[in-house]
Amino acid sequence: MGRNAFFDNAKLLLIFLVVFGHLIQPSTKDSSVLHTMYIWIYTFHMPAFIFLSGFFAKGAGNKSYIYNLAKKLLLPYLVFQALYTVFYFLIGKENWMNSVFDPQWALWFLFSLFSWHLMLILFKKIGPRYGLALAVLIGLAIGYVPEVGSLFSLSRTFVFFPFFLAGFWVRTEQLQQLKKPIIKGAGLVIMIAVALFIHWMPDLDSGWLLASKPYSMLESPFMGVITRGLVYVTAVVMASSVLAWIPSRHFKLTVLGARTLYVYLLHGFFIQTFRKQDLFSIDNIIDATELAIVAAVIVLVLSSKPVLKLWQPFIEGRWNSFWSFIRGNTGKRSQVS
Repeated sequence: MGRNAFFDNAKLLLIFLVVFGHLIQPSTKDSSVLHTMYIWIYTFHMPAFIFLSGFFAKGAGNKSYIYNLAKKLLLPYLVFQALYTVFYFLIGKENWMNSVFDPQWALWFLFSLFSWHLMLILFKKIGPRYGLALAVLIGLAIGYVPEVGSLFSLSRTFVFFPFFLAGFWVRTEQLQQLKKPIIKGAGLVIMIAVALFIHWMPDLDSGWLLASKPYSMLESPFMGVITRGLVYVTAVVMASSVLAWIPSRHFKLTVLGARTLYVYLLHGFFIQTFRKQDLFSIDNIIDATELAIVAAVIVLVLSSKPVLKLWQPFIEGRWNSFWSFIRGNTGKRSQVS
């Protein structure tokens, strides 16, 4: 069955925004434009990514399914948890040592993705209407539990689960409705309006969008449920608006949308090195444009075939292509010598 270009184009755009967002994050306190750009990206890029992950989560809940899921998600999580711990130690990063149950930086997504698949076994029995309502209620209520935070990626798991569940229940025909001209036009207006609102609200705490902290740590213990409710609504309309503009045509780079997991897991080595060395300073829009180019290059490099072959054993557990890659390079060096 051929791949759908719409989904690959969407994932390619979203992974670019993940990398670009991480690149500009250190400079957001010094620039209102970058702060607006950063918050704007975070209103939708992870909810949309999680929504698409749910769309492709069509497996059953039997033992073999869970075993393959653990092999696909937990094994890379453990490998990269160890790799990032060693890497952070080598570059002298503070607080480099994390428990195996406290995901290093962006690795929370793998832990949560595994949990969402397990939760899906129960929630798909409830049905879409009541299941989504229950998932949203849990996401709203979990912020009042101060013990729920980054450990086991619990906070993000519960808060973002409604997007995963919505992706599971949505049908391709329903997504096609986003392509209607009136919806695309409304989406463009919404994206501009949200950007202007963020620009006029410079004190907006990005912690609400990261979903990793309880309400008590976000300085809004009483109004937390209302704020998170507004975040949910914003994420839905923004993700829908962006997806409405994703082209369904197949382009030369569309194939890279199938390799986003490699970019997601590996780009942190670049980002953390850049941050530690303080390599980039952004003073104007030209600097931001240059960082966008850097982000695009990182995506291109990390989704290239040589990188895939080299890292496939650690990410997908496939060693055949790795040894073929090593033998091929060894053979080329022998011929040259």
